[in-house]
Amino acid sequence: MYYKRYIEKQIERAMHSSGAVLVAGPKFCGKTTTCMLYQKSFVKLNTKQSIAMAKLDPKQALKGEKPRLIDEWQTVPDIWNQIKDDLDFNYQFGKYILTGSSTPADKTEIHHSGAGRISSLNMRPMSLFESLESKGSVSLSDLFDGKGIESFNMNEDFLLDEVAFLICRGGWPVSLVGDRQQALDITRNYYNGLFYFEDSDNEKFRNKKPEVLRMILRSYARNISTEASFQTMIEDVKQSNERTMEAKTFDDYLDALKDLYIIEDIKAWNPNIRSKTSIRSTPTRHFVDTSIACRALNISPDDLMNDIKSFGLFFEDFAVRDLSVYAAAMSGEIKHYRDNAGLECDVVLHLEDGRWAAIEIKLGGDQSIEEGASSLHLLKRKIEEKSDEPSPSFMMVLTAKGPLYRREDGIFVVPINLLKD
Repeated sequence: MYYKRYIEKQIERAMHSSGAVLVAGPKFCGKTTTCMLYQKSFVKLNTKQSIAMAKLDPKQALKGEKPRLIDEWQTVPDIWNQIKDDLDFNYQFGKYILTGSSTPADKTEIHHSGAGRISSLNMRPMSLFESLESKGSVSLSDLFDGKGIESFNMNEDFLLDEVAFLICRGGWPVSLVGDRQQALDITRNYYNGLFYFEDSDNEKFRNKKPEVLRMILRSYARNISTEASFQTMIEDVKQSNERTMEAKTFDDYLDALKDLYIIEDIKAWNPNIRSKTSIRSTPTRHFVDTSIACRALNISPDDLMNDIKSFGLFFEDFAVRDLSVYAAAMSGEIKHYRDNAGLECDVVLHLEDGRWAAIEIKLGGDQSIEEGASSLHLLKRKIEEKSDEPSPSFMMVLTAKGPLYRREDGIFVVPINLLKD
């Protein structure tokens, strides 16, 4: 079964405005399957033989009926240059589609940026709406347009243990088949196969020790959804593994994890506030999919249910994944806010036209919802009084479970299984 993806509309739009479209993202997220919808011929550079042949004559990879899909193009970086040259000679919209699950093996072989010729898109694992596990009765786009929500929904059929399972399973398309245990096994197998680079053409990966990558991922997972500094994580690696870790080594391995699209930090939002308030610029630490963090720490759904504090941090990361997918579908982006006065907002969703929304992420329960609402009101007041930014289009507390409703103060309380773009 093929699950329709949000990125399809982005690909279609890019194919009508660019000569080539690059779809990049983590392995196993469905890039090739989705891009196959748009090709009339393709080549997959996923074997030693196909890679060797393409290196001998990169132009051969471009031959075929257009649109031409070149899967895992980064294994032969000169393909990028060949596409540029071909488009310079005979420019057509939507001529090539490229997919990549890491950065090129040798960036020095790429002689131009692709500006004006190649559009780049990021593909993430599936959101709950894409995997048909969100009913989508609340549209972020509609909220931006002032359309509101249905008045009330008890949402009693979505329980916390279901959320715990979805977090550990992740949004990997293949993991949607079979029963729960099979789904968790598929995600575990995916994680276990992430760090085998012996045959990689990319020296950055080939020289990496899998056990060190796992150490750093475990530290990242222990600091999930926080603003932990790299030095804090280096010290965590040292203490947890009783070994030395130089800052340069940590940075080098961290770059490899970013190049594999495994970690995806959220940048800080920096509105121009006219006060002595200092806005913190440290990003929050996040994964492209929370299931990777769960596997790094060997966390099961039962473990999350037995540790509510950790559950809250992992749920925030899980919600950020879905919000990132929905934001991209609206040509928007998400950031976070925190200042030295202690005021913070988990997600600030910005659209291209300048509209924005403030979202606090909570597991649920009256007390935590009230705390989230209080933070949202403080942020709104600070922005309105001390900044040139417009007021937020809406404010929301996004929960793991519980009812959907609009508070008397105007804040929407929305469970994640009812949300869509």
